Amino acid sequence: MQKGISMHEITLHVGAGTFKPIKSVSVFEHKMHSELMQVNRKIITMLTGINKPVVAVGTTSVRTLESLYWLGVKILADKKLPASDLRLGQWEAYELPQDISMAESFRALDQWLDRNTIPELFASTRLLIIPGYRFRVINTLITNFHQPGSTLLLLVAAFMGKSWKCTYQYALDNGFRFLSYGDSSLLFR
Repeated sequence: MQKGISMHEITLHVGAGTFKPIKSVSVFEHKMHSELMQVNRKIITMLTGINKPVVAVGTTSVRTLESLYWLGVKILADKKLPASDLRLGQWEAYELPQDISMAESFRALDQWLDRNTIPELFASTRLLIIPGYRFRVINTLITNFHQPGSTLLLLVAAFMGKSWKCTYQYALDNGFRFLSYGDSSLLFR
């Protein structure tokens, strides 16, 4: 931990759904596949009291961290949520209460794990982050450049707002490489 910066690993077992292009006329008709998250309990406990910027490395880290927040909100909405129902649907983040702080949410998730004697979180998410989404956990993102028509580009557009177009145009004009082994960008909110 140098200069007060710590690094933590979280896992989202991505499937083809993450890279599946949006073929429907409306994004609201697109079906996200469910993906399994695996997060060490210590990370969730740490997130209950964090008051520093959170930098996500990769869009999968964003989806995982934001999904964790919404699972905490879901627990606050249903205190008796059984372990078998600890999953996040595609549109739940847009339907759950919107006024819960990050600390409250992660505290609820941490306490729920404690009550259910769960040492490591395994849950699934189908969260689809689109423009209009309000980010609750991350404020900085390191990611590569994504293809048009992808849910990953929608996530970047949601994070950056309208400025994503300028950033992508600059990348295109300057021969940046796209996709997983291409160039990357550091994005701020």
